[in-house]
Amino acid sequence: MKNRIFSVTQINSYIKRMFQSDYALRRISIKGQISNCKYHSSGHIYFSLKDESSQISCVMFANSRYQGLKFDMEDGQEVIVSGNISVYERSGSYQLYADEIRLDGIGELYIAYEQLKQKLYEEGLFDHEKKKPIPVNPKKIGVVTARTGAVIHDIMSTAKRRNPFVQLILYPAKVQGEGAAQTIVKGIKTLDAYGVDTIIIGRGGGSIEDLWAFNEEMVARAIYAAKTPIISGTGHEVDTTIADYAADLRAATPTAACELAVPNIREVMDGIQNRAYTLETLLRQVLGRYQMQLEQYRFKISEFDPKFRLQEQKMRLAELEEKLVMRMKDKVVSYQHRLELYTGRLHGMSPTAKLINGFGYLEDENGVPLTSAKNVKQGDKISITVSDGMIETTAQIVKLFDIKEMPV
Repeated sequence: MKNRIFSVTQINSYIKRMFQSDYALRRISIKGQISNCKYHSSGHIYFSLKDESSQISCVMFANSRYQGLKFDMEDGQEVIVSGNISVYERSGSYQLYADEIRLDGIGELYIAYEQLKQKLYEEGLFDHEKKKPIPVNPKKIGVVTARTGAVIHDIMSTAKRRNPFVQLILYPAKVQGEGAAQTIVKGIKTLDAYGVDTIIIGRGGGSIEDLWAFNEEMVARAIYAAKTPIISGTGHEVDTTIADYAADLRAATPTAACELAVPNIREVMDGIQNRAYTLETLLRQVLGRYQMQLEQYRFKISEFDPKFRLQEQKMRLAELEEKLVMRMKDKVVSYQHRLELYTGRLHGMSPTAKLINGFGYLEDENGVPLTSAKNVKQGDKISITVSDGMIETTAQIVKLFDIKEMPV
């Protein structure tokens, strides 16, 4: 039976699985000296770790650098590299994939740092829910740092540039060496009792030993116990201390801490102007709505205003008066016309009207109308009324007519 033949990929894959299944290689720390260190443009770091007799290829990917590397790597540095060993199948080579790199000789400090960080984390000193908000418009800002050096000058110049109206109160503290943690704690307590709006603590960059005062437990507890919001800006951007975790806000540098604490006066003024414009616009809109409502109410009120109602009644009365006058005039004209008709009729029926054209009205001496010749005797006195006067006479002849003989 012939031996089975494998491909290169199969062999490399098999060897990789062997490395991965070995628990000792999954999390390992190796001590050695750095050589052939190269920072790639992608952010990855490629280097070798060697001792007197041998060397191993190593790589630290960019995403591991932020938490796992706190210094600039150079050839010749003695370091302790923690990570896992595995095979890169493409080239068939094995290498150490680094998660954390620290300088040799300070390993005990790193262990103490990690143990304290874990302890305070479990106690809740780093809880974000307990962080105090940083005042937006502070009047007084306390600074705990060294009296001399670039840090305080950078903070002063940054604060003056951003807002010269903010008062800085310095508590000169020892930020390195023996007794530094005690002065930092005293500075925090003093400024907290003084009544500043915000406290900045910090110092410039350095090694873990230089920054160790900000990794002391007493400093972390003083920060947590303070009633005043605290911004921590210790070291450079890659440096992270226990004080940074305990503070209400972490800044990459002391200058950045000042920028976070001191508002930019120009931005504040621009914000005020924008809010004033917005408020003015809103007020105009509100006033416009109220003016419209006022006009509506005025119109509704005018409908019930006695003055306007009286005017309306006067107009109505004037119209009725005009109609009444016209009706009265029509009535008068109608009655005048009827009067003329009745007058004409009465005139036609008047006895005196018949006296015109030779007719007369006869009465006896007693004033009794004579309607028949039978009522007159010869010698009776008779009064004759004509249209323009009266004639008294005596009947000389009385002659009665036969009906047939009556004149037509």
